[in-house]
Amino acid sequence: MPLTLEVSYFNSYYVKRLADVPYIPVAFAERNYPSTGLISAGSLAIFTTPGVAIGIPSIGMIIEGAGVTASTKVVTYDAANNRGTFDKDIIFTASAYTFNNNWTGPQVSNPDEDWYIEESRVRGGYNNTSTDYGVKAYIVEEQDAQTRRSNSLIYSGIFNSRTGINQTNQFSVADEITRSVDPISGSIQKLFAEDTNLLIFQERKVNNALIDKDAIFTAEGVGITTTGNQVIGQITPIAGNWGISKNPESFAVYGYMKYFVDRSRNAVLRLAGGQITEISNYGMIDFFRDTLSSVTDTGVVLGAYDNYNQNYILSIQPFNRYEPDGTSYKTLAFDERSQGWTSFFTYKPDAMFSSQGYFYSAKDYGDASDIYRHNTNLTRNSFYGQPIQPSSVQFVFNPSPNNIKTFQTINYEGSNGWEVTAFLSEETGLNSSGGNWINNVDTIVQGAGATQYRKIYSYVEGAYDSAVPPNTGLAANQQPIYYAGFDRKQNKYMAVVPNNTQTPMPGEVIFGSQTSGIKAYYATVTMKTDTTTDPNGLKELFAVSSTFAPK
Repeated sequence: MPLTLEVSYFNSYYVKRLADVPYIPVAFAERNYPSTGLISAGSLAIFTTPGVAIGIPSIGMIIEGAGVTASTKVVTYDAANNRGTFDKDIIFTASAYTFNNNWTGPQVSNPDEDWYIEESRVRGGYNNTSTDYGVKAYIVEEQDAQTRRSNSLIYSGIFNSRTGINQTNQFSVADEITRSVDPISGSIQKLFAEDTNLLIFQERKVNNALIDKDAIFTAEGVGITTTGNQVIGQITPIAGNWGISKNPESFAVYGYMKYFVDRSRNAVLRLAGGQITEISNYGMIDFFRDTLSSVTDTGVVLGAYDNYNQNYILSIQPFNRYEPDGTSYKTLAFDERSQGWTSFFTYKPDAMFSSQGYFYSAKDYGDASDIYRHNTNLTRNSFYGQPIQPSSVQFVFNPSPNNIKTFQTINYEGSNGWEVTAFLSEETGLNSSGGNWINNVDTIVQGAGATQYRKIYSYVEGAYDSAVPPNTGLAANQQPIYYAGFDRKQNKYMAVVPNNTQTPMPGEVIFGSQTSGIKAYYATVTMKTDTTTDPNGLKELFAVSSTFAPK
């Protein structure tokens, strides 16, 4: 039998049965008062605990006993020292006193009364000075359970700022105000209004909905947009099996370009001109395939548009954003002008946004939170007040790729303060050595302790003078001054590439520190800013080259 419920007003309707009314117990405590006499309101009364302690008095309880005026309440109570104050005078008689909250409501749920009525308006007569009762109505609900439609939209009444009409809290049960998208494409995760259209982002699909207009189709299937009384008109899927997964936080917009991430397909996407483009294919397909697939259900894929640099910033955080995840997070930028991913960043934001032409990010450090404005901090490479992190650039030397060669030098045009921390040849594949299989790689790489020399020092850090023992780095001041790493010649920084092979290769007569150069078909090079040369200053790198000898 369906539930029939009388509703007081025509603009109200029955929603559902909610949870039972909770049982509220009667709080109770007991204390002895060891002396007699008047204790004025607000004065301190000191109690003792009876042989069997019953409860602890709390603020708002009513005290009862000899010499107590009815409805005298506890104002303060120090449970540790068993003393408190009251709102009325008490004449104590050295006896026991009780404290309770005098709860008189129901102590069990009432199934007949455990029903809730919700008006179709947030409150009757919104924006009105008075309201009438209207007519009574009966509404029959066949199903009294709550319904969740993850793939549907519902719209309210209108808002007119000129006339003051505000019906945004009204949802008419007489009108067809619900529109649904294909449930097979998952739940709706994001809505974005653009001009007179509404973009609907599902987990596995993006749709375009007409607003305040509809579409009719000719016999040939050509759509014609017409005006209509439908608030949400024709819903049309955008070509491509792409969605926003469950990461609406990845969405960002600039002009008519919308950026978002489909984590289930390991893709970063751009929607422009009604077409979706997979921008993760711009040289980064392997990176996004591996990185996005590592994001857990509690992780976030945070996106925002940097109006200052005109970049789409994406921060992939595999775990909860408020939990440390070491170096597993990746924050990087996409540049439309370069049509590619231009840089990685060392910061891990909790939120990002642009305002007044500047780009901001926010970071929660527990007891301290920080909003950071980018591109204006005089201390470069330091985010949220954290230690400075070096900038690094990795690239490949690959001239005459079919010929083996020896890379003898490296030189660059740019600012002082760059060092080479790795110069690696290609791997030759696994070879047997002492019962183990290793890759033979002709390399220099920055190490620790005794192997620190293996990097190519910057112009400042590699300086040393003729003193005995020599002064190094910034302390080098006695002429002549020599350079163990980069030296400056003809407005360029140049250095010899050392050879650090520890054992001779087949056919080699001289090897190790007695020779220079890296033998390879191609070489992978990493350059970083040092920690000594103007740490807070600007570091630029315009071009890098190498001289090589063919073999």
